[in-house]
Amino acid sequence: MLQQLLHDFGYFALFLGTFFEGETVLVLAGFLAFRGYLDINLVVLTAFFGSYAGDQLWYYLGRLKGRSLLQRKPHWQAMGDKALNHIRRHPDIWVLSFRFVYGLRTVMPVAIGLSGYPPLRYLLLNGLGAAVWAAALGWAAYHFGAVLETILGDIKRYELWVLGALLVLGVGLWIHRSLRAKRNSRDASQKPG
Repeated sequence: MLQQLLHDFGYFALFLGTFFEGETVLVLAGFLAFRGYLDINLVVLTAFFGSYAGDQLWYYLGRLKGRSLLQRKPHWQAMGDKALNHIRRHPDIWVLSFRFVYGLRTVMPVAIGLSGYPPLRYLLLNGLGAAVWAAALGWAAYHFGAVLETILGDIKRYELWVLGALLVLGVGLWIHRSLRAKRNSRDASQKPG
């Protein structure tokens, strides 16, 4: 059942997950590849395309409507201003590495687009950054499964526990981000203007 479900929808779910955010979904997919439910090469390729497409979309939205996008969410505004400062000092480094910095995945491409960063240069460097991110995180999660098997022995007995723990971790991170974003929005709206 699980194998058929992953075969039918696993790569599509991975694409959507990496299009919108990514880290937890990619770690889970890497572990599932280690267990033989998915192919690690297709996991890395799918994660690359999902991440690349999502970041390209946010970049172009930043170029077209960057300021209004950031103003809709007060915590994005503060993070966007911080991101713009980073981009002005070291633009290429940030284009290559923003997806490795926790909490900047969505805001940074908007800020990069808003900054006037050249589209062709972004297309190329964002692709390189997405490829490194997908390969590094996907293969690290794959090898994490091997380490767990070395420590625990027959990991098949613990497979559902490990998958459950990864899902709980992912949901926990999502809840933490949501609560922090709401708190930041509330704090920003209470500051005297």
